[in-house]
Amino acid sequence: MRVKAVAKDVGISPRKARLVVDMVRGKKVDEALTILNFLPTPSAKTVAKVIKSAVANAENNLQMAPVDLRVAAIFVDEARTLKRFRPKSRGRVSPILKRSSHITVLVEEE
Repeated sequence: MRVKAVAKDVGISPRKARLVVDMVRGKKVDEALTILNFLPTPSAKTVAKVIKSAVANAENNLQMAPVDLRVAAIFVDEARTLKRFRPKSRGRVSPILKRSSHITVLVEEE
């Protein structure tokens, strides 16, 4: 049985979040959280938060033991993009794209 947790509209670029997510896919939950704890990127903290949420959902809703859980699937999708502009010389502008993402975690028992 797979248990799901989703974090929507996280203010992290999907490209940067996928680098972190690829490191923990398929690992046991406690091992994944240890890896994320030592990563220097800010997105690691958010991914760890979503994994903890999925573990809490499994523990409270389906009475699964957190020790036996592993990250079955984890992926990052593109969310909305805020479009901003930076003024440049001679009256021109250059776009700034502030990207955000949806992070989805599925955990299951081994």
